[in-house]
Amino acid sequence: MQEAGNTRERNAGARELTGSQIVCEALVREGVEFIYGYPGGAIMPFYDALSSYPALHHVLVRHEQAASHAADGYARATGKVGVCAATSGPGATNLVTGLATAFMDSTPMVAITGQVARTFIGRDAFQETDVIGITQPITKHSYQIQRIEEIAPTIHEAFRVARSGRPGPVLVDIPKDIQQGKGWYDPTQYQTSEEQLREERERPERPAPHLIVQAIELLASARKPLIMAGHGVILSSAYKELKAFAEKADLPVITTLLGQSAFPEDHPLHLGMPGMHGPAHANRAIGEADVIVGVGLRFDDRVTGKVAEFAPKARIIHIDIDPSEMHKVKIAAVPIVADARIALEALAEAVQPANHQEWLREIRSWQDESESRTGTGQWDPAFPSPIDILGEIRKQTGGNAIIVTDVGQHQMWTARHYTWTRPNSHITSGGLGTMGFALPAAMGVKMGMPDDSVWAIAGDGGIQMNIQELATLQQERVPVKVVIMNNGYLGMVRQWQQFFHSRNYSETPITGPDYLKLADAYGVTGIRVTKKDEVAAAIQRAIETPGTVIVECIIEAEACVYPMVAPGAAITSMIEEGERSA
Repeated sequence: MQEAGNTRERNAGARELTGSQIVCEALVREGVEFIYGYPGGAIMPFYDALSSYPALHHVLVRHEQAASHAADGYARATGKVGVCAATSGPGATNLVTGLATAFMDSTPMVAITGQVARTFIGRDAFQETDVIGITQPITKHSYQIQRIEEIAPTIHEAFRVARSGRPGPVLVDIPKDIQQGKGWYDPTQYQTSEEQLREERERPERPAPHLIVQAIELLASARKPLIMAGHGVILSSAYKELKAFAEKADLPVITTLLGQSAFPEDHPLHLGMPGMHGPAHANRAIGEADVIVGVGLRFDDRVTGKVAEFAPKARIIHIDIDPSEMHKVKIAAVPIVADARIALEALAEAVQPANHQEWLREIRSWQDESESRTGTGQWDPAFPSPIDILGEIRKQTGGNAIIVTDVGQHQMWTARHYTWTRPNSHITSGGLGTMGFALPAAMGVKMGMPDDSVWAIAGDGGIQMNIQELATLQQERVPVKVVIMNNGYLGMVRQWQQFFHSRNYSETPITGPDYLKLADAYGVTGIRVTKKDEVAAAIQRAIETPGTVIVECIIEAEACVYPMVAPGAAITSMIEEGERSA
C-alpha cells in the first residue's frame, strides 16, 4: 500500500492531522453519506473528530448489530458501500452477525472498529477482542492498522476491495493510540470515489470469447432451456441485458430468492422462484430442462435440494464473477467467470433468435394443473391472510415500493406472493437467514432512497430482535412502514415441527408486547388488523400517516408456507397443501 506523507517532500495540500481526522478525511473522499454506529472507549477519538465533519452523517443506532444491518440495507438499495462503526470488544463482536449476513449475500460494506492501544493488545485488556481473528472467515478482508501512515491507504483500499469483483464486507480495526497520534494526509495521492468508480467500471471482468461461443452452441441444440437468475444480476445492474437475452433466445426465467426483482415477474417468460418453497411448475421445469443458464447464483442447498437429483438432464452454463463458485455444487459444462452484465450482453449479441414456446406451454400446463389442485391457499377467513396484506401493499403503492423482509414464514410468503416488477425492490437476508434484519436494514434503505416508499415486513419473532431501532427511526425522522405478521409462533420453526416432529411445538410459541402501546411509547403510529376487511384501510392509513408506522396483522396461528421441499429431498418432490395437515 502507498504510504501518503512518508516522502521527504510533501505536496502543499498535505496536512498534519490526528489519526481519527485522517479516517474522517478518507471517508469524505470516498463519498460516504452515512455512518451507522455506536461510540465507546476504544473508538472515542474517532467520535471526537467526527463532530467536525458535518458531511458525515452519523446515525446513533441502539445496538451495533443494527448498525451493520442498516449499512447493509443502504448498500443493497444504493449500490454504494455501506459504513458502520463500533468500539472494541462487545461493540465489535455485536457487528459480527451483520458482517456475516453481508458476506453471505455479497454486500459491499466497510466496518470501522476501535481497538485497545497497541501496548495493551494481547494482554486481555478491558474490552479487548481479537476482532481480526473473529471476522476473517466472514469478510473479504480484515485489516488492523499498525502505524498512522497506514490509515489513509488502508481505508481507501478497504472501499476498493469491498466494491470490486464479488462485493463484500471489509473490516478496519484501529488501535486507540493510533487514532490519537498525528500524521500527514495528502488527499492528492488518492482518487475520489467518483474517479475510482469510473475506473472500475471501465475494466469489468469480461468473459472469455471461446466460452461465449460454447454457450451459444449449447443453447442452439437445446429443446428445453431456461435461465436461473440470482443476486449477481442485481449487483451488476444487468436488468436490461438479462431481459434482452431472455427475449431474443425465448428462454423461460426463474429468479432465486435474492434474484427476485432482477426480472419483471409480470413478464410472460417469468416462472417464479426455485427450491424449497418455489412453485411446483418452476421446480419441475428445472427437473426437465436440458440446458440451464445460471447467472450470478451459488446453487445453494435451498435452491437445489438433493444435489444429485437437481437438474439431472441439464448441462449448465454458469456465469459468476467469483471463480470459486464454479463447479462448487454442480459441474458446469461452460464455466464463464465474468461480470454478469458484460456476459449477458455478449450472449444477447451472439445468440440467434429462437422459439421455445412449446416448452413454455408445457411448463404453463404444469402450473395450471398445480393451481387447480391446490388453489391459492386455504386460509382461515376469520383472519387476514398474508396474500391479502401483500396484495394490498402492492396495489396501493403501485408496485413501486422497496420491500425489506425479515426471515421466516412471512419472508417466503412475500417472496412467493408479491409480484416484483421494479428492479432491486426486494431486499432480504438470504444466505445467512438473519432474524432481526428487516427493521434496521429498512432504515438504511430509506436513508439511501429517501424518495421511495420503504416497507419492512417481519414476523412477531424477528421484529423483537431489533425492535429498539424504532427509537433510531424516530430520532432520525426516517419514515419506514412496518408490517408485523403476528401468529404467536416462531412460525417457520413451528411449521418444521408440525411436518417433521409430530407437532411437538417445543419453545416456538412466543409472546410479545402490545405493539400499539409500544409504538406509542416510541412516538410512532400503531395500527392493529384482525380481520380481512380491515387490511385495505390499514395500509391506506399507514401510507397517509407521516413518519414510521407499525401495522400489526393478527394472522392464522398455524398457517403454513406451501409448497415445501423436505430437507434432503429432490426439489421435484414437494409437500403441497393438505399433505401434512396432521
